Amino acid sequence: MIAYLFPILAVILGVVLVTVFKHQKRSYVKPLLGFSGAFLLAMTLFELLPEVYHHLSAKRTGLFIMLGILLQVILEFFSKGAEHGHIHIHKHQKNQFPWLLFISLCLHSFLEGFPIHEHNDMVYGVLIHKIPIAMLITSFLIQSGFSKKQMILFLTVFAIMTPLGTYISNNTHLNDTVLLSIHALVIGIFFHIATIILFENEEGHNHKLSFGKLFAILLGIAIAYII
Repeated sequence: MIAYLFPILAVILGVVLVTVFKHQKRSYVKPLLGFSGAFLLAMTLFELLPEVYHHLSAKRTGLFIMLGILLQVILEFFSKGAEHGHIHIHKHQKNQFPWLLFISLCLHSFLEGFPIHEHNDMVYGVLIHKIPIAMLITSFLIQSGFSKKQMILFLTVFAIMTPLGTYISNNTHLNDTVLLSIHALVIGIFFHIATIILFENEEGHNHKLSFGKLFAILLGIAIAYII
């Protein structure tokens, strides 16, 4: 049950945080993103990657990881990097429902549900990953002037896509090779998102080390290792 509830809980928590602190400067978002990126990457390396490499050939695994990276690059062309904390509002796009953003985020969320199983710790990686993303999406929808009905529709569908991916993964008789290939694809997606979060520079900082972000990254890795 946790596998289905936690991704939905992450979106709800993200919405609540934005709603409660909407008038305050959210300086904690950057460290939270850093923590989530490190935690997701570490969980992928500790939990998901060894399993896939154990059951699939190295070449097939590598191929699908690269395809996952390529797929995420394509998705970000439409989502504008929302998966790792970048959503920009353009005046001429206000009040226009962002269908491309919606579809790309939903596809991303759907695929990340496949590696999650009832007793798979990857659900914690997805949980931590989705909280800051849900916050940024909620802020974007509010600032863009969308109606409450549109925001509820967007966030509800976005929230259920990951559990839907998990349900299909657990309840359809997919060939093991096909399922593990999808897992390798998701690894590529996670690698791309997490590394961008970890290695991108904050605006105006020109490669300066942020100790807050460094602490968040180390904490994310340590907790993932303990789990």
